[in-house]
Amino acid sequence: MNRARRESLNCLNADKEALEHFAQQEQSRPSPELRNVERMAGSGASNRNRSKSLAYGLTWAQAMNGRAVNPTDMFGILNADESSSWQGAWVGPGSTTQRKTDSDQEDEELNLLNNRLPGTSSNGGGGNVLGGPTLIMPSNNLPQALGVMDAGAVAFSPKLSAQTWEQTLERSIRSIVSITANHVRSFDTETSGAYSATGFLVDAQRGIILSNRHVVSPAPILALAILSNYEEVELKPIYRDPVHDFGFMQFDISKVKFMNLEEIPLSPERARVGLDIRVVGNDAGEKLSILAGTLARLDRQAPEYGQGEYNDFNTFYLQAASSTSGGSSGSPVLDIDGHAVALNAGGASKASASYYLPLDRVKRALKYVQAGETVPRGTLQTDFDYFPYDELRRLGLKLSMEEQIRQRFPNETGMLVVKTVLPKGPAADQLIPGDIVIQCNNEPIANFIQLFSVLDDSVNQTVSLTVVRGSNSQLLTFNFTVQDLHSITPDRFVEVGGGVVNELSYQLAHSYGQPCGGVYVATSGHMLASASAWRKSIIVAVNNIPTPNLDAFIQAVGTLPDGARVPIRFYTLQKAFKEKIMIMHVDRHWHKCRMAIRNDKTGLWDFTDLPPPPPSQPYAPATAIYPTISESLHPADVIMPSFVAIDFHLPFLVDGMKATQFYGTGLVVSTNPPLIVCDRDTIPISIGDIFVTFANSVIIPGRLVYLHPFYNFVVLTYDASLLANTPVKPATFSNKALAQGDECYLVGVGTDQSPVIKKTTVSNVGNIGTRECSPPRWRAMNVEGIKVDDPVGTQGGVLCDGDGNVQALWVNYSSQDEKGNDITFMSGLDVSCVKTVTEPFMRGQYPKLMTLDVEFWTMRIAAARSLGLTDEWVQRIESDSSSKHQLLYVLSLLDTTSPCSQMLKVGDIILELEGEVATGMKDLERARSVEHVNITVLREGKELHLVVPTVPMVGTDTNRIVAWAGALIQMPYKAVLEQVSNVPSGVYVSCTLYGSPASTALRPGVWITEVDGIPVGNLDEFLDAVHHHENKVVRSRQGSVCEVALKRLSLVYGSSSKRLSASVMQHQHLMAHPEGLPYQHNGASCDGLHPHEGCAAAPVAPTPVPATGDTRTDIGAAADNMDVPSSPSSPNVDQADDAAQSQGYVRIKIQARNGNVSVIAMKLDPIYWSTTQLLPDPDSVSGWKMMDVI
Repeated sequence: MNRARRESLNCLNADKEALEHFAQQEQSRPSPELRNVERMAGSGASNRNRSKSLAYGLTWAQAMNGRAVNPTDMFGILNADESSSWQGAWVGPGSTTQRKTDSDQEDEELNLLNNRLPGTSSNGGGGNVLGGPTLIMPSNNLPQALGVMDAGAVAFSPKLSAQTWEQTLERSIRSIVSITANHVRSFDTETSGAYSATGFLVDAQRGIILSNRHVVSPAPILALAILSNYEEVELKPIYRDPVHDFGFMQFDISKVKFMNLEEIPLSPERARVGLDIRVVGNDAGEKLSILAGTLARLDRQAPEYGQGEYNDFNTFYLQAASSTSGGSSGSPVLDIDGHAVALNAGGASKASASYYLPLDRVKRALKYVQAGETVPRGTLQTDFDYFPYDELRRLGLKLSMEEQIRQRFPNETGMLVVKTVLPKGPAADQLIPGDIVIQCNNEPIANFIQLFSVLDDSVNQTVSLTVVRGSNSQLLTFNFTVQDLHSITPDRFVEVGGGVVNELSYQLAHSYGQPCGGVYVATSGHMLASASAWRKSIIVAVNNIPTPNLDAFIQAVGTLPDGARVPIRFYTLQKAFKEKIMIMHVDRHWHKCRMAIRNDKTGLWDFTDLPPPPPSQPYAPATAIYPTISESLHPADVIMPSFVAIDFHLPFLVDGMKATQFYGTGLVVSTNPPLIVCDRDTIPISIGDIFVTFANSVIIPGRLVYLHPFYNFVVLTYDASLLANTPVKPATFSNKALAQGDECYLVGVGTDQSPVIKKTTVSNVGNIGTRECSPPRWRAMNVEGIKVDDPVGTQGGVLCDGDGNVQALWVNYSSQDEKGNDITFMSGLDVSCVKTVTEPFMRGQYPKLMTLDVEFWTMRIAAARSLGLTDEWVQRIESDSSSKHQLLYVLSLLDTTSPCSQMLKVGDIILELEGEVATGMKDLERARSVEHVNITVLREGKELHLVVPTVPMVGTDTNRIVAWAGALIQMPYKAVLEQVSNVPSGVYVSCTLYGSPASTALRPGVWITEVDGIPVGNLDEFLDAVHHHENKVVRSRQGSVCEVALKRLSLVYGSSSKRLSASVMQHQHLMAHPEGLPYQHNGASCDGLHPHEGCAAAPVAPTPVPATGDTRTDIGAAADNMDVPSSPSSPNVDQADDAAQSQGYVRIKIQARNGNVSVIAMKLDPIYWSTTQLLPDPDSVSGWKMMDVI
């Protein structure tokens, strides 16, 4: 190979005669600058050869310009393949040419030579620093052109080119798209959520876009591409490489109406050190950014983004200091001719370095994708590293072997070494870390491409690998059967109990050094979280049934009845050596149980419902014996048989909840009917699974019957038949209220369920103060709390007298401080507040209690005097023996729409309540049994006599939840209403789920007041408006993802919206007007690196644009012939040209708590996020049931 091909000659003007003259002069006389250039180039044969070629160009440049040329003005490196047939070109400033590097070492030497020339500067791409054109010639023509070899050389005819970056970028930008996507489910290395990235067109005829693997994603996604002219098309993922960071998406080119599509050619052979590049893409979330850089390395190790994340390996990466960041993943790395020389993939989080994937394997995969064939990928489940020769010698490489390899691959500076071998893989127990790879199939190899070209073309075939092992340089040859890499890359998952599980992928197995396979928890959801089997856990067995793979897991779960409590064995990938056994609560009622399989033809995942659970009863009657308690712990021995442990698990974050698991202590207050009371920190809302443990032995389900709207307690019931002969003892309530200075016993349950007892004294009886929380949630108000001296730590308990008679519940209060941090504190709740609710239940009646729907607080008489309180009222208050010399006043209105709030105003001082002075919270009990209460208030210095209507205290809060587009929607609950002065007319967004359409457009805590211009005032009106929109979408879209999903649902469930409304009203009536006890049946109910897209947030509100891509499936095509019912008010589809609806967008008007109103457009996804609703069901285990809404 002629090294003279590596040089280029710079000049301002040249022609054939001048070139011949220069060649003759060089044969007859030495160049005066030759020695100077040699000194700067260094010693050695290769450097002398290089400096001589440089000097040739120097002398020729002097002759052509008619002046002396400084050696520092010489710049340019010839780039040509010896086998190339092209003649050469004159290239303008900043231009680059096609090139294949001899070796990375030579590139570094040349780069070093340039840097050693004083005063030189690089324009990054081999252009002329003097501003003139550069002569570029192939290596096999250069010696002849110089006249130093063959006098009969063929004449050279240069071609002129004036390519500029401006022209290149103007053309290339049309091929680059901005991608917005959603991981709709957590899967493998990915978690659900929105992200933005970049891609570029590599096949304009087929609409194929190249981007990164972590953009295309192995997980289910929905993606959109925004073209340079702001047209929008839907993307479907068609290929993602199992290891390397690239993948392909596709769109329907017929959906692009207003621009001509152009593709960017892939030219990995053009990459070289010193190449001037531009990275063009969606950097930092911007629509278009252009970042400049110069390739500095071609042999960087693949970047590491952290254990458990996606990581590339078994490849080199290119490196430049282009400072790319979030959103630029998938950007093309362009040369000045508009060719993609690499694919932007990642960058350093604390430096400007950016990392690019070479395109060699990308070009190979693209050919298979274009042909509609599977891309063959082989693996030995072995990670290789590239070591330089000096390190290889330390590992045992002999000099004789090194000499042979260097002769065979003169451009290589190292070889491959085994880094890790996964257990149970094809190379397990044969290859070991440190083995130096010499040959594959008896052919010498030295880099990644050589090795994996063989493996990828030998899937399910036998290959031989020869390695050097150990300090004694033992030469070993092994035969392996190449495994199909796609077979250990999961393409299916199971949704169960709100969680997602899939088989452990090669990616994660490689990251943690574990064997491939096993049931991996991608997200725990409701059911797996009950056993603390969090993400990145591997499930070994369920209910003592081994689960080595996903099929075994499906079979094991299919044997579990709904509501059962079963053991689950698992370990975390971080601590694979340490297995855990926990108890899991089986959930088949809150969430669907189904399997999804990836379909690369449609770009979607096809779901199949798994068989229903067995109908057998999960709970059988059992008897437990309470532990014996010493008499020295009296009165704990009296109280302990009345204590129970309560676990509460929420399936959804509604009613302002931020956690999903709660536990605490309950007190049995009646066995006939069976009743338990506990605080609202243990059971904060009505939706969830309740489990009650008796005597630390028997666990049975519980059922909520009453949530007190103001006081910190709830009432539960349970199926007493499940306890058999367990000696449950109800607690006895005392009629004596505790006062300041009274002695009592604090008896509670510790964290280990052991009794805790202490004799103490009441230090204070005063108001319980709590703050409004964010997000809004229930808080205690209008109640007094009992404080004691030096309380001991407990999960809950009671304050009782020496005989064990309960005088107060010892309960936990939850609130927030002024900074919004959650806080808790313990206090006593007088049993008189509890008895008003439990006594009606004991009589078989539902409590019918009334209340004033305002928040009260107390005011000192001195403050009241300043507000106009007369001496007569002061004397009357002070003469009352039970008075605390304080007054009640209205602190806030809890619901501005209630009748009570129309009569009372903030700041009203309560002078009389039902004819008696009101000086404490207990006086509010006078309003509990009347529909109107007579109140005398002091307002702005004037006395007013008011007849204020009371409101019923319904022992429930939320009684219906609608899940739509990933948003959990409900009517506003009390905690929300108290934080709004003017309550909007609409439905309330309580939560949005990651990866859903709602998570990118809506935010929790807003009201939806209109859907597509239709006002909504309640959940029924909201569902009607949604149904109206869906009808229009089906009529306007043909074959789109949205339309296919809606028709799928129609095929499966049929038309049921009318039947649903009656069912909804029936369940609402059941919850609003319960009679008696509703539960009396038997049974249970990231090396400092970052992947780019992780730093770019998705758009908050997607904006509709004129075009979209369509994806059709077989079932969708079959549904095309269905007649879609039309609404009388719907416009004719021929008259309605609504671009937003044609793309699946819905327009929503929302209003925030501060009154701000905005309109957003949200793209729906009915395939992965169907519409369902949660309704009360007295016959189910939990008291609720989930229903699909069509």
